[in-house]
Amino acid sequence: MSDELDLAHDPLVGPTDRAVACPRPEGVVRVVLVSGYELGHQPIHLGGPGAALIAAGHEVRCVDTSVQALDDESIEWAEALAVSVPMHTAMRLAIETAAFVRSRRPELAICFYGLYALVGSERTSGVLADQLIAGEYEAGLLEWVAALGSPDREVPIPPVRVELGRRATSVPDRSLLPSIDHYARLEIDGHHRLAGYVEASRGCRHRCRHCPVPVIYDGRVRVVEPSTVVADVANLVGAGARHITFGDPDFFNAVPHALKVVDAVHSEFPDLTFDCTIKVEHLLDHRGAIPGLAAAGCLFVVTALESTSDLVLDRLRKGHHQFEAVEAIELLRDNGIEMRPTFLPFTPWTTACDLLDLCHFISRHDLIGNVDPVQMTIRLLIPEGSLLLGDPDLAEVLGPFDHDRLTYPWSAPDPAVDELHASLVSLLEKLTAADTPPPRTFAAMWRLIHESAGVEVAPPDVSAGSVVGRPRLTEPWFC
Repeated sequence: MSDELDLAHDPLVGPTDRAVACPRPEGVVRVVLVSGYELGHQPIHLGGPGAALIAAGHEVRCVDTSVQALDDESIEWAEALAVSVPMHTAMRLAIETAAFVRSRRPELAICFYGLYALVGSERTSGVLADQLIAGEYEAGLLEWVAALGSPDREVPIPPVRVELGRRATSVPDRSLLPSIDHYARLEIDGHHRLAGYVEASRGCRHRCRHCPVPVIYDGRVRVVEPSTVVADVANLVGAGARHITFGDPDFFNAVPHALKVVDAVHSEFPDLTFDCTIKVEHLLDHRGAIPGLAAAGCLFVVTALESTSDLVLDRLRKGHHQFEAVEAIELLRDNGIEMRPTFLPFTPWTTACDLLDLCHFISRHDLIGNVDPVQMTIRLLIPEGSLLLGDPDLAEVLGPFDHDRLTYPWSAPDPAVDELHASLVSLLEKLTAADTPPPRTFAAMWRLIHESAGVEVAPPDVSAGSVVGRPRLTEPWFC
């Protein structure tokens, strides 16, 4: 494992254009940056490279297709189109976007950049995209655009690249993006607050086998200069944000750096609250840092508990077991911070008993108000490059790579587990459409899980738990 560290508002009417007066200087390229989905947040992976491209003299428009349309005028205006793919859903949407654009402008230069850029490359590289850049993409993206503006360039750029050595340094230009009131908000005590999203680091020291981050970063972490983070937060506060999400894969990958960032932000904005993502083992190893987080305004910590089965946790190499998860929950609560756990209930190793235990774990530790119901339906994704591939335990349940879904499909050894998953998804869709409150949704899912296992246990009385008032974001996805 490498311990290498590099310290490093407009109304929604359409894409924002930073135009340069015609005639344009030689080498200036018109670039459209596109995001399909960034977990319900204003897309930082457009704002950062957008700022860098403008600083390099190019013209930039940003389009977030989760709240805007990529219209024909922007497609015709573009001389290059780069699509951000920080996660699985974003990559699937990127493929649709590129196919749409190719049907109208077959000659347009297209790039996929971000964590998932290489997934499905057999059918995207040279077909839907001319350039794929994974990892620390900013310098590579600038180089690609510069090459488009200098067609006589002698040294060709490889079409597929993983960039780790050149870190991002630009403060995101959020004036290029739809205003933050179009995105996830903090909900607390029945009230909503505008929320912003920043990153203090990328990559991860760990190699959890189900996670896409180690596939690219391989145990490396790249941090963002605290001054850059504070400047980004200042822009978000100026736009009305009263809460900040630190979206780092793990905020405690570089603890001194994280605490320095927290102190700097809190010093500038003492009334600002925040949340972050931290592994169980990091919470316990650095328990002395938790009071400082609370004092600086941390309301909740997102923690990937994944499962209550120690066997599953070992298969995933999560680095903790159930008893340690309980200790982490208690540690945070002792400091006035809630844990919002994420789960991976359905894996090739999941049993019906595991799902029963998960229900009772959530109830027993007063987490009903902390767990978004969608977490009860999450199914393991195994994309290209996954560290799970080659596991002999998966040989009999794993199918060939599905290029449409960008994953290797698998079947549970017990067909009843797959049937339960389908039933839970259907139930959740029905209850969500009916705007059913999360505690009632959890009770309905509890009943279905117990009925499937042939166990008669009534769901808990959610009114007895502390549900109302727990802090949460209005977008239920975390990763």
